[in-house]
Amino acid sequence: MTVEYSVNDRVATVRLNRPEVFNALDRATLESIRDSFRIASADHSVGVVVLTGTGEKAFCTGADLDEQQAFLARPNDYWDWMGRFIEAIESIKDCAKPVVARLNGMVVGGGNELNIACDLAVAADDVVLRHVGPSRGSLPAGGATQWMPLLIGDRRAREVLLLNRPVPAAQALEWGWVNRVVPRAELDAAVADYCQELLAKMPEIVRATRVQLNYWKNQAWSGTVQMAREWLTVHAASAEVAEGLASFHEKRPPDYEKLRTDIEDAGT
Repeated sequence: MTVEYSVNDRVATVRLNRPEVFNALDRATLESIRDSFRIASADHSVGVVVLTGTGEKAFCTGADLDEQQAFLARPNDYWDWMGRFIEAIESIKDCAKPVVARLNGMVVGGGNELNIACDLAVAADDVVLRHVGPSRGSLPAGGATQWMPLLIGDRRAREVLLLNRPVPAAQALEWGWVNRVVPRAELDAAVADYCQELLAKMPEIVRATRVQLNYWKNQAWSGTVQMAREWLTVHAASAEVAEGLASFHEKRPPDYEKLRTDIEDAGT
């Protein structure tokens, strides 16, 4: 089971369960995230949802690049995958219950987009957050280009999305990227503290407040994400994507000089 769903004392937990691949997102996992949040949204016995990952190494590291490798020959498969990703993100953003991200390990790429779709985030103090799209051949437009400027400011968002440097949890807290950072041993208690406070609020008003708070997120999202899906599909077979995936699988830096030469040759 790639995603575990459970409910205890009015708190639903959606747990990514692929620790062997750092809780990376394949199509089946995205469908399970979507379905889990739809179940939680419709369950009146649930008052709050926690999204987390299995293990201590990773919350989520984004797309499963082994699955993505197959899309080089079949770009329309990427279009289908991105549709599942959009559905998963929207199921979190539009959930009828508040959602707390329990950041148990590294938060990378699409994993951060899951994180910023949530309402609140609590991170263990040894967690690192990062985007790597321009370094690995992917446009970070599944929530990051749309929402990171709203969350941490335009200049910092550009630093995160263009430079791809790892950001420690303490710095992410200072920037407003996460709400709380605690020692790992206190992570569950800190998440439970948020959950209990949320459960003590009036649920219909909480739901309506989330809808209002999502106004600017929805504006940025709805105006860009379908075009991003098409762009990513068209470029799934591009030289940059191929080199990004190859360098990842071969555990080496991308060969930017070869890419430059290939692009110049293609233009002649």
